[in-house]
Amino acid sequence: MPSEIVHTQIEVIVEQFTLSSQYLERDVVVDVYVPPLFHTLEEVSLLLMNDGQDLIKMALQKQLNQLFSQNKLMPLLCVGIYCGEERKREYGTAYSADYLGRGDKAGLYHKFIFDELLPFIRKKYHAPSFKEKAFAGFSLGGLSALDIVWNHATEFAKVGVFSGSLWWRRKSYDNGYDDETDRLMHLQVRNGAFFPWLQFFLQCGTLDETADRNNNGVIDSIDDTLDLIIALKAKGYTDAHIHYLIIENGKHDVATWATALIEFLEWGWGK
Repeated sequence: MPSEIVHTQIEVIVEQFTLSSQYLERDVVVDVYVPPLFHTLEEVSLLLMNDGQDLIKMALQKQLNQLFSQNKLMPLLCVGIYCGEERKREYGTAYSADYLGRGDKAGLYHKFIFDELLPFIRKKYHAPSFKEKAFAGFSLGGLSALDIVWNHATEFAKVGVFSGSLWWRRKSYDNGYDDETDRLMHLQVRNGAFFPWLQFFLQCGTLDETADRNNNGVIDSIDDTLDLIIALKAKGYTDAHIHYLIIENGKHDVATWATALIEFLEWGWGK
């Protein structure tokens, strides 16, 4: 018989823990959003989220409660991972730091996730495995989530990228930068394999920014996201794998991402 966890609460509860990471050489705070009345562990999915400190402002607990109370959501354990002072070094792409050297600790962040955080969650919640695992993030945290999922595709089923920093590049604009060869995440997708089980939720706001490096009338964040979709489709992904959400007048901020959260949750784990 599968092992069981019996919870009697009727609402999501938030449990906070502090992990001492040897890889990141800092204490990492995590908030675990425990769903109500979930039974066999094989039915529970795990969602890791970067910038966990912002999930409080996004009212994730309230949004989860709304969906669970309306019986719209499959059992889902969410883990919000707080960023540290070196966020711009820990997030990014493990493949390479960017042209300013940012993201140089992304590889260590990968190790924290797999060697420290996931073992802690499995032990704490007596969960040797989950139905599926997903990762999501916002801005640079979205790039980090995508980088982790793409490079550990056998571990994950879904990824959520909200206003992702997909411009992350290995050359500056005044040092011979080229869209086709220098955006680090796009480069990894083009050089990577096809993982048919992966699904992608990609969100942008029309007011994410004002920059338009190629003067085509489309802001860079949308251009970079659409180019990522092109790269994914060239690899073999279809519209069935990719959910693209554009929010009119959506900004690069917590308020906009909060409006996209329910759609993301229902897309990934809706009944």
